[in-house]
Amino acid sequence: MTTLSFDDSPPDSDQVTPYDERHFVTYLRLLDAAAESADWREAVQIVFGLDPTQEPERARLVHDSHLARARWMTEKGFRHLLRAPRI
Repeated sequence: MTTLSFDDSPPDSDQVTPYDERHFVTYLRLLDAAAESADWREAVQIVFGLDPTQEPERARLVHDSHLARARWMTEKGFRHLLRAPRI
């Protein structure tokens, strides 16, 4: 499986960004893990390939910021997708 490159935090925008579009699957995986009450350390290791014992602060930032963006997508971001012109 190919791992996408990722920023420590996704863009803070009130619009869906190209970064968001590239990371839809990442967001879904994080939402699934949260829904299953998976430990964040396990999720960040599986989804991002980060070792939370080696980089605990960064791993937590990456996990929490991407999960927050994933939740934003489910609450508000999807509306932007519905309004987007189709080619």
